[in-house]
Amino acid sequence: MHTVYSCKLLFLAKFIRVDLFKSIIFVMLVFVSCNLYGQKLEIDTTQITEIPVDSVQVHSPKKATIYSAILPGLGQAYNKKYWKIPIIYAGFGTIGYFIGWNNGFYGTYKQAYSDLTDDDPDTDSYLDLDATQYYDLENPTDFNNFKSGLSKQSDYYRRNRDLLIISMIGFYGLNIIDASVDAHLFDFDISEDLTLNWQPAVKTFEKQLVYGVNCTFNF
Repeated sequence: MHTVYSCKLLFLAKFIRVDLFKSIIFVMLVFVSCNLYGQKLEIDTTQITEIPVDSVQVHSPKKATIYSAILPGLGQAYNKKYWKIPIIYAGFGTIGYFIGWNNGFYGTYKQAYSDLTDDDPDTDSYLDLDATQYYDLENPTDFNNFKSGLSKQSDYYRRNRDLLIISMIGFYGLNIIDASVDAHLFDFDISEDLTLNWQPAVKTFEKQLVYGVNCTFNF
């Protein structure tokens, strides 16, 4: 009887050692597999998060400024503000039209004044003016008044033309400034998440209560 139990105990001990050995091997394999999977996942994550700097497109205010300086409206197109382009060209067209309109009258009155004051009887463009019928050019007083009126009208239209030319230059500069400002604000957050909250507040200053308003800007 003692011998049989010894054999059974020996067999059971071997069985336990075998199962324990298998269990250790299984745990080691699982651990190694998890470790390898974690290393692979870490490498893939690193590859995904690393983005070349050259591939990131940055909206450049400098480009928008140069584009609008070369061709008005091109900077607005770069900023994707296409609706501003017709306004810009309508402004240039309107100013250009009035420059030509005033320049035409300036040329007419200047030529009339020149024809009136020269000694050539064949140059009489001033007779085409409607105002001529109200003056007796044989009368020295009317002649001088008519000549003075031609000079004033010529100066008036010349001044208007020059001011409009300056306005054209200013409008051109405004087109450049608009493109530059839009480019600086291109990535600015103007979503509905921007909120401004205010509420009454009481502060203590030099042992005295000071009443005011506390403002909180959330974005």
